[in-house]
Amino acid sequence: MMTETKRDVFDEVRYKFRNFKNEHRHGMYASPDSIDHYLSDALKRYDAAFPDDLPVIPKTVGDILRSAHGQTNLLGVLDTAKNGYKISETLAWIIANQNTFALAWGLGIWCVEETGEIVKLEAEK
Repeated sequence: MMTETKRDVFDEVRYKFRNFKNEHRHGMYASPDSIDHYLSDALKRYDAAFPDDLPVIPKTVGDILRSAHGQTNLLGVLDTAKNGYKISETLAWIIANQNTFALAWGLGIWCVEETGEIVKLEAEK
């Protein structure tokens, strides 16, 4: 699964163009066609990349979101959390970070606090 963010794509394009500039100084030449092709590919990757500002949540909270996947309202998700998870730390985190929790649920994508892994819930088929 791709876990590239928009910033990752931007940073690579910036690096690549810095190299084009250095190559040109040393007598090497990149054709306009090769640059256009590279930019077209980079734009597609940028469009497909994840946002930079993903919600960051603990793994246990992500487990709740995974178990509630497919529910269509936030109250149902919170009910799943309340009934299915008696871990007070996790519920306390959700209460203290309601907006982040709701954003992760709404987007269906988040970054795991402990590992930095990006998790994306896939649409049900």
